[in-house]
Amino acid sequence: MKRADLPALSIFATVARHGSFRGAARAEGISVSAISHAVRGLEESLGFRLLDRTTRSVAPTEAGRRLLEGLAPALASITDAVELAGEAGHQLTGTIRLSVPRSAAELVLLPLTLAFTRHHPGAAVDILVEDGLTDIVAGGFDAGVRFDESLEQDMIAVPIGPRQRAAVVGSPAYFETHPIPTTPHDLSDHVGIRRRFAGGALYDWEFEKDGMAMAVAMQGPITLNDDRLIIDAALAGAGLAYAFEGQVLESIGSGALLRVLEDWCEPFSGFFLYYPSRKLMRPVMRAFIDCIRSLPR
Repeated sequence: MKRADLPALSIFATVARHGSFRGAARAEGISVSAISHAVRGLEESLGFRLLDRTTRSVAPTEAGRRLLEGLAPALASITDAVELAGEAGHQLTGTIRLSVPRSAAELVLLPLTLAFTRHHPGAAVDILVEDGLTDIVAGGFDAGVRFDESLEQDMIAVPIGPRQRAAVVGSPAYFETHPIPTTPHDLSDHVGIRRRFAGGALYDWEFEKDGMAMAVAMQGPITLNDDRLIIDAALAGAGLAYAFEGQVLESIGSGALLRVLEDWCEPFSGFFLYYPSRKLMRPVMRAFIDCIRSLPR
């Protein structure tokens, strides 16, 4: 590989991250033709194709994916070193890229991000909302958010925000034709709005009381993969919904939703920000983590 290929490697990673030459051009601040020329020149220099191109999309080839896996840590280390060198100027700058599930984005991360960027006007936070388990290193992310049971062992994890709690809710119209459940066993007589994970599995509703835990596989005609849609379906009377307490408190307070089985929904550890261990950490990322650590639990 030629030394002149180094800038093109960064451009290739940007194209793969955005899934388009146009998106990469906006991110790099150069023309689409310059992006295309750089990638084409890199492919010719390496002797193999890096991207599959169609009229609608751009995606890495198998060789391109393998290259990206190796490039991500190296490019991150270069960015870290450059920003560390500029730390002497005492101006916190740079963009933090995060992969975050929708529930965490709504409940804890968006308020934190607004406060962080107001306090550090030179910093930027780029949040990609996705509910699947993303490889943050291969995806070029600085960090991600998950529950503790989903964390990878080689990652550093920091608790973010308060402990969370689930809520089972239904509309007043729904309860006009269905009895109030008093234990999770009663849910066999109810209609559930089911949730499907990004990987395809259905979520079993989890309950705990006095040290006894149980999971219920709900039945119902509607299955969704988005928290907001699940709550909207409950508001429309389609069945019971299992949601984060913070997402439905306003509807409970207004009477639009009625809460049941509250004594079976105990608090749990909540969300964690996780990131790979690096000897060098960019000042903007370190400041973001310090902001998280300062939050009350």
